[in-house]
Amino acid sequence: MIFQSKTLQVKEIEGGILELQFCSPQSVNTLDTATLGYLDEALDVIQKVPDLKGLILTSDKESFIVGADINEFLGLFQYPSEELEQWLHYANRIFCKLEDLPVPTISALCGYALGGGCECVLATDFRIATPSTKIGLPETRLGIMPGFGGCVRLPRLIGADNALEAIVQAKILNAEQALSVGLVDAISTEENLLETAKQTLDDAIHLRINWKKIRQEKCAPLTLSSVEQLMVFSTAKGMTHQKVSTHYMAPFLAIETIEASAMLHRDEALNIERKNFVTLAKSDQATALVSIYLNDQYIKGLAKKAKKSLTHPMNHSAVIGAGVMGGGIAYQSAIKGIPAVLKDIVPESLKLGMDHTAQLLEQGVKRGKLSPREMANTLSSIRPTLNYAGIEDVDIVVEAVVENPKIKSSVLKELEEKVSPNTILTSNTSTIPITDLASGLSRPENFCGMHFFNPVHKMPLVEIIRGKHTSEETIATVVAFAAHMGKSPIVVNDCPGFFVNRVLFPYFLAFCQLLDEGYDFSHIDKIMEKDFGWPMGPAYLLDVVGIDIAYHAQQVICQAYPERMKASPDNIITRLYEAKRFGQKTGEGFYQYYTDKRGKSKKVLSPDINQLVYSSGEPQPVTDSQMIMDRMMVPMMNEVILCMEENIIFSPAEADIALVYGLGFPPFRGGVCRYLDTIGIPQYIQTAQSYQSLGELYRVPKSLEEMAREEKVFYPIHHVKSESERG
Repeated sequence: MIFQSKTLQVKEIEGGILELQFCSPQSVNTLDTATLGYLDEALDVIQKVPDLKGLILTSDKESFIVGADINEFLGLFQYPSEELEQWLHYANRIFCKLEDLPVPTISALCGYALGGGCECVLATDFRIATPSTKIGLPETRLGIMPGFGGCVRLPRLIGADNALEAIVQAKILNAEQALSVGLVDAISTEENLLETAKQTLDDAIHLRINWKKIRQEKCAPLTLSSVEQLMVFSTAKGMTHQKVSTHYMAPFLAIETIEASAMLHRDEALNIERKNFVTLAKSDQATALVSIYLNDQYIKGLAKKAKKSLTHPMNHSAVIGAGVMGGGIAYQSAIKGIPAVLKDIVPESLKLGMDHTAQLLEQGVKRGKLSPREMANTLSSIRPTLNYAGIEDVDIVVEAVVENPKIKSSVLKELEEKVSPNTILTSNTSTIPITDLASGLSRPENFCGMHFFNPVHKMPLVEIIRGKHTSEETIATVVAFAAHMGKSPIVVNDCPGFFVNRVLFPYFLAFCQLLDEGYDFSHIDKIMEKDFGWPMGPAYLLDVVGIDIAYHAQQVICQAYPERMKASPDNIITRLYEAKRFGQKTGEGFYQYYTDKRGKSKKVLSPDINQLVYSSGEPQPVTDSQMIMDRMMVPMMNEVILCMEENIIFSPAEADIALVYGLGFPPFRGGVCRYLDTIGIPQYIQTAQSYQSLGELYRVPKSLEEMAREEKVFYPIHHVKSESERG
């Protein structure tokens, strides 16, 4: 062995040909700060090996390198800008040392080579993939951009236009796609990967391949004329502005970086990349987006733990209550390999549910995600029925009938008599307390809430609601089932509205209060969308949710929390409900809806809406955008903290993921807890207190005041040693 460390080793495999193998003791290889240090040491040793002829990079895992260690990112981002730039210079020097070895180099890839892993192999002269290879630079998803040379090397390897598309869109390419653009040089079977790499290296060593010319081109300026530069970068900027909100800096700065460094040699280009990476790393967007990623990993970890605790597998499911929601739940179960019974007592509802399922499957075939055979098999695994035949064989049932406590209780009681004693019962309710629904059941320990969000196939969140008598085994089973369905399950304790709808309604009530004061709802929508970053403003969201659903939820929530959540008797939700303007589903709510020539739903202002909303018949324009954002968001943020005080939800990570995945809370703000850390809890308290005359919704929770006094935050940053600290 020429070099041995905790995460990589170097050995000679043939005369003068060395293998540098990444071999972390963890389940995957990552480029953490320790591994970078080991790579630096290994390259120093390799340079001194006598009669060195070539180097092959390999992995002992199913994946090559899944990326940099994202767990270290938030600590690294806390470095002062100058120190962070120095650390990046240190990392760049290591990759340049690899690229500048006096012998040809090659990477033998399997599985994932992402982010820092991709940047590592870009520094080698050649890359051989296997069919399992997935390679790319997805950093813009985290609010940053490649910082280990990816913005410099990738354009020189595959062309500026291909590189811009890959980096800006955070694309992950499979082996065939990577081969077609020149990111990899060949595809080999996994069995022959090392031999193929050795053969390619042999061709380079004996100059059958001009590896020095390839390396020289990768380190030189791009060969683009001024006209070509103008076309390539103008097109990239135009397309990015169409697809990406300006709240997300990373895609735009990545384009600027590649453009500014296009005509420079490698080392000068790396200087630009480094400075711009630091700008992004120090941004609130990067901190928020990395936080979401880490929180998502935490949620997935909880789901894996639940799955391991299961005593029997989930083989069959049932959904009671069809229509679009029930059909969507059955589809999600079946598409993930768990056959489903779909029951309703109304033939038309059953047909609607099956039609919706068939439509989703057809879309999958059109997009190339499913084969016609897979579509047929999935559709046949959903059994529509008007009776309970076969229900005794299912492992879990999702009740999804109308949101009425008496009807739900009756259906659940009837269900319990039809299923086996071990069958788990769940209710897809959005507001009705689970403990109340369980009161008529003889096995309440086998029952919990399972709140899906509409549309089921798109919305990642499922709220798992623990009732007073729900067993931990039931919770674990339902969490595992939701995760198997491809969802992100968040466990919450029971209360009216649970977590997501409970924190949403103060937001809606603040909106109603603003309308009572005469403010233009369309202006409020624009501010909350464009300035704050919600995908829909409150009026549009109410239309999409359904005014009828919002009205019934309002009754439950306001009755449960009368001191805080007081709705005026004839607020706009009530008036629209009484006018039977239920929103998008009926074609008219705050807005009118129509379908364009392409079949897409479009909205316009209803001509008579102002007469219904405003006592004067005309709204007053909004002149203070910040005031609108404050008044809309403070009630929601306060309610999130109250839910944490009451142990309705158990951690900042779960609260923030629930908000982002369930409500579309702007990802670049990271969720309420991350957002409070960003703006500062003392500053938030000062803002909220300035609106306390508006009512209890604006009263700051005591726990938040205590955090401010003790100078606490929701997400403490764990320090990562810098290069100077490591010595």
